[in-house]
Amino acid sequence: MILAQWRARRANRTLIDQLHGKIVAASRRPPLYLDFGVPDTFDGRFEMVTLYAGLVMRRLTKLSGIGPELAQEIADSVFRHFDVALREIGVGDVTVPKRLKRMAEAFYGRNKAYGEGLEALGSDRLASALARNVYGITDVAEAPMAPRLAQFVRATAEALDRTPLETFAGGDVAFPEFHAPARSEADHG
Repeated sequence: MILAQWRARRANRTLIDQLHGKIVAASRRPPLYLDFGVPDTFDGRFEMVTLYAGLVMRRLTKLSGIGPELAQEIADSVFRHFDVALREIGVGDVTVPKRLKRMAEAFYGRNKAYGEGLEALGSDRLASALARNVYGITDVAEAPMAPRLAQFVRATAEALDRTPLETFAGGDVAFPEFHAPARSEADHG
């Protein structure tokens, strides 16, 4: 009995590690930084992990069965890795819990805003939230890449919405390929 529970937990941990790895790999794809202008910094990478993890969690919470449990375990995994990343960049042991608390507030706040933006079809709420969080610009009109990133995020959410629980339970998740946004002269300079 105890051995069976241990095996189940170990298999579940392997599954979560696989899903987390897919999220991190997606959040590090070069077009995010090169074509969409996401800052290639610790904060920019935090934003992309937050975005992709939130999109996966959003889908999983809509699924019955183990979906919501998987979503929570992905969140737990993301924060275990944030803890490790903070320590690797030299944040002290005393400061790590405070930073993690701020990161958790940002993580859940951003994903709430992104979810609301995804639900508000035909509005610029998603682009505004991305402009504010990813680009640090409060006026979406001053963040020309935000609407383009919002369009990609919406396509990603739609692709995930078609992903069955069995795919996630198999340790897989496929994110759409990038189609480089058309850039205007204003974007270059």
